[in-house]
Amino acid sequence: MKIALMDSGIGLLAAAAAMRRLRPDVDLVLSSDPIGMPWGPRTPADLTGRALGVARAAAGHRPDALIVACNTATVHALPALRAALEPAIPVVGTVPAIKPAAAPGGRVAIWATPATTGSPYQRGLIRDFATGARVTEVPCPGLADAVERGDAAAIAATVAAAAALTPADVTDVVLGCTHYELVETAIRAALAERTGGAELRYHGSAEPVAVQALRRLGALPEPGLPRTGTLTVLLSGEEGALPAAALGYAEGRLLAGEGAPVGS
Repeated sequence: MKIALMDSGIGLLAAAAAMRRLRPDVDLVLSSDPIGMPWGPRTPADLTGRALGVARAAAGHRPDALIVACNTATVHALPALRAALEPAIPVVGTVPAIKPAAAPGGRVAIWATPATTGSPYQRGLIRDFATGARVTEVPCPGLADAVERGDAAAIAATVAAAAALTPADVTDVVLGCTHYELVETAIRAALAERTGGAELRYHGSAEPVAVQALRRLGALPEPGLPRTGTLTVLLSGEEGALPAAALGYAEGRLLAGEGAPVGS
């Protein structure tokens, strides 16, 4: 079984690592767009064009499924990606985990990029799945870019700024950008200070989207299988290496442990 994941940058590491933990035997194709990133500031049409290029590069490796491991690309490009690749290759989008976060009826904070915060897409998810909860949308300008660069100082500053916008009585936090899951530890620390150490529930998309991709293929998680899966890295359509910044995160180190080349 071969599964491809796509994103503008290294945000796909979280879902790729989740897939590797669930199915150590699966061959992974990571397709990103360092030439065209970031996608967030682009127009929807421009972003869709970049996403289609990255998806078609991955499709050239004949995966059994493609995970769009990017919230922004899912918002703007998922219909076009499905029209281009399905039914030959099932396409699985990444949806912010608003529904499970809101189910207990608490105070929910949705951390997301400025492009997603307040968007009709996110507002629709809130309307459909969070009517019983109090919801605050928290824009996190610069956080995804800081994560992409592996800039610890910028990560700390942008996380602190987002934490300051998060209600002190929050009970559930949605990590609404795949990049944010790579720095969940830093987010937890900042919000623990903000909330006086209250126990919060965190909701990411990496494992749910990996499970959904397996479900689309009629497969089950089997974490005990031998680790035989390979890793292919595509950078704006060309075979390459994991970015060096990937090694700053546990997910990147997990994948690099497969002997994958790492860029400088």
